[in-house]
Amino acid sequence: MARMTPSEAFVETMVANDVTDMFGIMGSAFMDAMDIFAPAGIRLIPVVHEQGATHMADGYARVSGRHGVTIGQNGPGISNCVTAVAAAYWAHSPVVVVTPEAGTMGIGLGGFQEANQLPMFQEFTKYQGHVCNPARMAEFTARCFDRAMSEMGPTQLNIPRDYFYGDIDIEIPQPQRLERGPGGENSLNHAADLLAEAAFPVIISGGGVVMADAVDACKELAERLGAPVVNSYLHNDSFPASHPLWCGPLGYQGSKAAMKLIAKADVVLALGSRLGPFGTLPQHGMDYWPKNAKIIQVDADHKMLGLVKKISVGICGDAGAAAKALTARLRDRNLACDATRDARGAEVQQEKQAWEKELDEWTHEKDSFSLDMIAEQQAEPGNYLHPRQVLRELEKAMPADVMVSTDIGNINSVANSYLRFERPRSFFAAMSWGNCGYAFPTIIGAKVAAPDRPAIAYAGDGAWGMSMQETLTCVRHDIPVTAVVFHNRQWGAEKKNQVDFYNRRFAAAELENESWAKIAQAMGAEGIRVDRLEDVGEALNRAVDLQMNQGKTCVLEIMCTRELGDPFRRDALSQPVRYLEKYKDYV
Repeated sequence: MARMTPSEAFVETMVANDVTDMFGIMGSAFMDAMDIFAPAGIRLIPVVHEQGATHMADGYARVSGRHGVTIGQNGPGISNCVTAVAAAYWAHSPVVVVTPEAGTMGIGLGGFQEANQLPMFQEFTKYQGHVCNPARMAEFTARCFDRAMSEMGPTQLNIPRDYFYGDIDIEIPQPQRLERGPGGENSLNHAADLLAEAAFPVIISGGGVVMADAVDACKELAERLGAPVVNSYLHNDSFPASHPLWCGPLGYQGSKAAMKLIAKADVVLALGSRLGPFGTLPQHGMDYWPKNAKIIQVDADHKMLGLVKKISVGICGDAGAAAKALTARLRDRNLACDATRDARGAEVQQEKQAWEKELDEWTHEKDSFSLDMIAEQQAEPGNYLHPRQVLRELEKAMPADVMVSTDIGNINSVANSYLRFERPRSFFAAMSWGNCGYAFPTIIGAKVAAPDRPAIAYAGDGAWGMSMQETLTCVRHDIPVTAVVFHNRQWGAEKKNQVDFYNRRFAAAELENESWAKIAQAMGAEGIRVDRLEDVGEALNRAVDLQMNQGKTCVLEIMCTRELGDPFRRDALSQPVRYLEKYKDYV
């Protein structure tokens, strides 16, 4: 036990949890603690907006495997974090959002910046700790950090602002970390039997493989089975793209090779995947999910087992430990799939080659609207590039060991077909939350966690408009990253629905912008505008060189046509029906 202030107990508990970086905006609500961040070895990185701070904490956590921490002023500063905490929730990121609250003597009186801050985050946190007495500061702080790791998701530490002050006798708790096992013996044995009997096994490598640092374990199991491996949606970094058994991602704008191969499976091993509905939806005209296959699902959260897809075996365990346990059970067994290993391997290569050829030849979208837009823009002054050709050139120019974040939207989603990685903790997306303005601040946080790795964000006009202010954070605090902005002057994903359902009546879809490159230059960053296809790769190389060798942030503005990819989502949309006379033409 030691005598200290609650502020010191709060800071010392973060030190015990190896916190070295935090993101947020300074405020009087936690100033007494903030005053001792620096001597404790904690850097508070001031941002432009608290949503950006929490996305940065998310990116930091996803790269480092450690906590990401964000903090802000009580009331409006804290409410600004909600959207980004939701994104971290669906990414299973161990983010701790510290939410100083109005003082205890003013709660309920409608005072300045007063809000009930616990209900705001209830849906998107794994645990909410409310410091109900200054003497319990270290206890609740430690529990939030422990639960973020054990539950693999955000936690909230809510602290009345007057509870940072006073004198307490306290012992700083040491971190408690949960050791996860492979799952139950019976379920592992049953799964091994199904895999041994499989003629065409397929593995889905999900986000749990990345979080468990289990790519090597997944590889060993795949090689024992000779099984094609597909990435779960938006987890393109869960298996190395250079591996012969890699087939690419499922889900929206994913790999046709992956979809065709999983459609043939008689046994599917979903390793560290919740099999979310958006990640397994039909795509490219294919309803590829195998109807009669036996499904083995491995997830650290038992509530996910069988939730979305009907399964034959559910294993509640760590993805890496489960993969190793299954490999051990299969190592000396005769496997039915051994007899077809060579033929299956040849089929994998054939499907991958066919998909790569299709991507090479898929230079632009060919629906009537896109063709009209291409013709219209060819008549305008300046050059406009086809998004698919741009994405292919960016793919070719990607530096080794790159980290990429993608925002939500039309071109960003099409990028799913073109993003390949060799190591985990390299690809970051907003997952099922799907909020705009995610990619840029997230890659800033990733860069703070891994300053030696190239960091690139993809964003469209709309998403960039929501997040570009954090360029100032990069410039002010020497955090160099590269932003690729696809300038097509529209809300593309939703505009596609207006094409298909509303006779091209474009309400609120157009975004006419000034040059993003020039705005970046005005903020103190570098800006490069690209309107020739042959310049795309060279421009990316230059931007990455500015980042890695000169410490400069660069905005790469790509002038794109207004052509649109497949519809992003169709739930609840149908052909309009109008009964009132004044709306009769609006069908």
